Amino acid sequence: MAEGMVRAFAGERAMAWSAGIEPKGLDPRAVRVMSEIGVDITHQGSKTLEALRDLDFDVVVTVCGDARERCPVLPGARRLVHVGFDDPPRLAASARTEEEALRHYRRVRDEIRSFVERLPASLGNKS
Repeated sequence: MAEGMVRAFAGERAMAWSAGIEPKGLDPRAVRVMSEIGVDITHQGSKTLEALRDLDFDVVVTVCGDARERCPVLPGARRLVHVGFDDPPRLAASARTEEEALRHYRRVRDEIRSFVERLPASLGNKS
C-alpha cells in the first residue's frame, strides 16, 4: 500500500519501490481498500530486497513494526527512516468478519496516506 500511496500522492516529489523481507504476493484486501480511494495497485508485485539491491536510495523508509529489527542494511541507502505501521494481514487474521478485517486495512491505509501527504520535499527527494 505504501508504494502505491507514494506513487499516487507524492509522485512529483519521490519515486517509490517496495520490497519485503518475506514477499507474500499482492494482497486482495489491500487492492480493494486502495481502489476505494482511487489508487490502483494491481500492477505492483511482491519483491524481495534482493531485487532492489543494485539501486541507490536517498531514503529508505521501513513501514512494518518488526522491519526495523529484521531489515538488513541496504548498501545504497543514504538515510533510513522507520515508521511503524501496524500490519493489516496480521490484524485481520483474528477478525470475525470480512468487514472487520477490512477496517484494519482501511485504518492502516489512511495512516499511510497521512504520512505520505506530509512527506517533506527533503525526505522524498526525487533525483
